[in-house]
Amino acid sequence: MAIEPFDVVDLIRTKRDHGILSTAQIDWLVDAYTRGYVASEQMSAMTMAIFLNGMERSEIRDLTMAMIASGKTMNFSSLSKPTTDKHSTGGVGDKITLPLAPLVASFGVAVPQLSGRGLGHTGGTLDKLESIPGWRANLSNEEFFSQLENVGAVISAAGSGLAPADGKLYALRDITGTVEAIPLIASSIMSKKIAEGTAALVLDVKFGSGAFLKDITQSRELARTMVALGEDAGVATSALLTNMNVPLGFAIGNANEVRESVEVLAGGGPADVVALTIALAREMLALAGQPDADVEAALADGRAMDTWRAMISAQGGDPDAALPVAKETLVVTADRDGVLVEQQALPFGIAAWRLGAGRARAQDPVQHAAGIDLHAKPGDTVTAGQPLFTLSADEPERFERALEALDGSYRIGDFGDPVLDGGPLIAERIGA
Repeated sequence: MAIEPFDVVDLIRTKRDHGILSTAQIDWLVDAYTRGYVASEQMSAMTMAIFLNGMERSEIRDLTMAMIASGKTMNFSSLSKPTTDKHSTGGVGDKITLPLAPLVASFGVAVPQLSGRGLGHTGGTLDKLESIPGWRANLSNEEFFSQLENVGAVISAAGSGLAPADGKLYALRDITGTVEAIPLIASSIMSKKIAEGTAALVLDVKFGSGAFLKDITQSRELARTMVALGEDAGVATSALLTNMNVPLGFAIGNANEVRESVEVLAGGGPADVVALTIALAREMLALAGQPDADVEAALADGRAMDTWRAMISAQGGDPDAALPVAKETLVVTADRDGVLVEQQALPFGIAAWRLGAGRARAQDPVQHAAGIDLHAKPGDTVTAGQPLFTLSADEPERFERALEALDGSYRIGDFGDPVLDGGPLIAERIGA
């Protein structure tokens, strides 16, 4: 039996005592954990030490590269067009990928969007798209590359071969209270994105009630860390810090978010969804060498919609098919005249999850028609009896727990009361 070059207990003690791990130590740790030599209990102790004491930039870079090296990588150099991608840290009503990918691709740029499924209160892009009849998330490499070349945009499931160490480590963090460790979040996201092989990457890093990290200071630190990792790996990277105190758009769920995305592609849609889609598209296209692209024109003249239809059709979906509609609905109305001054994102995400739009465990199914449709946003004037939002579910018994989640999450105030929306939609841009 081969003799291991390091003792994992020594490495744990090093991080426990605020020490710095060498590249060789981190390479060995990730490899030994991936092949099962380092036990889960030992890696749990290591992740907690990292959570408490942090990591230096060199350590985060080494951790990211070691996780990339644990599996396969993709290479898009054979394509006739440049590649650019986007990653969001997730939020409530965040359907931006759906209109964004075809919008950017309509400018002759390839968008290889490897997406995931929802867990908890944050929705998954693949869950949303699977509400379209016939659409499939799993593509062969040949299908993936052919669609990128011919259509320009692909939104699909990532194969298990990309950064498998990250998948194993994330599952451990999820049950040990270390998910929020910024070095581990950054290396997790960037290992997959760098392994994916895109030449440019824009990060949508959210803060606020419905975000992964609530505090903008933490979100800024995460954004800066990830931008540095991208640049270190030769990927042109930038980030936008965006507000997730209030749900994005009016739709929270799966099928209803697809409907709202199509509205954006048709030149309409909610102002906040349109604004963030345009801002991210400009960032992606600038990094891909088109800083002067007129993205508003591509929404207005139908080019982005044409690319959407081609993208959905290429993956077996019918862009003209009727989307699922829930069997039961419940309308919640305003109890007084006034102004809607508060609408917290997190409780609305939890309520949609309880209605069936999300999952508590990775293996749980989602109900594509379940969710919430908002009829007013913070700052809107409302009158007594006016609908504020509609809950949709296939089982009416789900309504009670959804309403429990929403208790105290929205408030109607008097004219002149401050509106608690957390400020501007886009708070800051972070570049290399």
